[in-house]
Amino acid sequence: MNKLQINFARRRRRSPWPGRILAAVALALSLDSALSYRELHASLALEGARLAAPRAAPGRKVAPEELAAARDTLDRLALPWNRLFSALEAAGNDEVALLAIEPDPKAGTVVITGDSKNYLAALSYVLNLSRAEALKRVQLVRHELKDQDPQQPVAFTVSAAWSEARP
Repeated sequence: MNKLQINFARRRRRSPWPGRILAAVALALSLDSALSYRELHASLALEGARLAAPRAAPGRKVAPEELAAARDTLDRLALPWNRLFSALEAAGNDEVALLAIEPDPKAGTVVITGDSKNYLAALSYVLNLSRAEALKRVQLVRHELKDQDPQQPVAFTVSAAWSEARP
């Protein structure tokens, strides 16, 4: 009887082409990714340089009226408002309610409009304002009894020279 040879571990010889094709496809994809990365990196650098470059503001002519209004606003903001408001707060009491404060920094005056419970309260408010250091020449310009209101308050207007108003 002939000897039977069984070899379960025998390897078959496979074709080398599928591995080579797979390596070529992987190489092509890697090359495409590298080229895309390089292109995007260059584009990003170009956009970054464009954004970092200073841009000239579009030339806009400013009307003299706008320029004067801007200067006036800056002058008003630079005034010592704290002393004026401190003087108004110090002079106030529970019987007086201020309705409007109209400062005129160029003229150096302030007009204060308010209501008081009675005429004596309005006069005492004017007296308290005249004692403030920030205000000079405090005068009661107008007063009027409101007859239609059941409590009959007194509407008044005070004018004063604001000593620190002129820049």
